Amino acid sequence: MNDKDLIQTAKEIVTGYSTADWKALKNILTPDALYDEIGTQRKITGPDQIVQALQGWKQAMTDSKGTVTNAYASGDTVTLEITWQGTHNGPFTGPTGTFPPSGKHQTTPAAMIVKFQGNKVKEMHHYFDMMSFLQQIGAIAATHA
Repeated sequence: MNDKDLIQTAKEIVTGYSTADWKALKNILTPDALYDEIGTQRKITGPDQIVQALQGWKQAMTDSKGTVTNAYASGDTVTLEITWQGTHNGPFTGPTGTFPPSGKHQTTPAAMIVKFQGNKVKEMHHYFDMMSFLQQIGAIAATHA
């Protein structure tokens, strides 16, 4: 695959999540795909388990979506810059427990490094500021220096 094709496929991760097209998302993953969610310290293997984790985010913020603001390809790797937005309108289970819906809107910048094996996604390393996210939804108090 050329750089343009790799970038397009990597963007399908964000599109699949945003539109809740879980079948399309599963179809671009290798059978042993790894999702490394740095913000929560979760490492998840396999398309079904990865989709289940992403569905948890979607249940916590049913209107959540991502916007890819930049994309770069080199070799078999694509880096995406993403802005995630959504309203916390469902229970959110994170690394510090479950938080009831707050009704608060969040905007969280992120980066995702996507590694390919052929034309399928082999690894996703998702970097985002969990502290800022939790503050925005009211799960933890904002700290000021």
